[in-house]
Amino acid sequence: MERRALLGLAAVAAATAATSPAAASDGGGSASGNSYLGLPTVTGNVRRPGGGLGVMTVEVGVDTPDAALRTRVAQSAPRLRAAYAQVVQQHAASLLPGAPPDIERLVSSLQTATNTLMGRAGARLLIGTVMVV
Repeated sequence: MERRALLGLAAVAAATAATSPAAASDGGGSASGNSYLGLPTVTGNVRRPGGGLGVMTVEVGVDTPDAALRTRVAQSAPRLRAAYAQVVQQHAASLLPGAPPDIERLVSSLQTATNTLMGRAGARLLIGTVMVV
């Protein structure tokens, strides 16, 4: 099992090394790749139509072009994750059974939590997938 992981890691490292010189000579496309910080999936409990419990899953990340703010975002990742978990749980709890989530309201609330924790605007929240199962 560990041998497979090492082989996979070696393949990824080789592919990264092969593309690094091309990206360095490109001249400007590498800045956006460094500004993104992906966070672990955030979940909240929902009521299903039959009365059972379900799960609302939200994939989030933060894009921060400003280097100083990017450092602060990286250092505040646990606090961001806790704030996102609270927001997602509140939205999941307010869902009616069988109703789809209001993505616009969810994104607005998550962006507000981001701006509040960072103390200023500049860190942009990105949503990957919102799924209710």
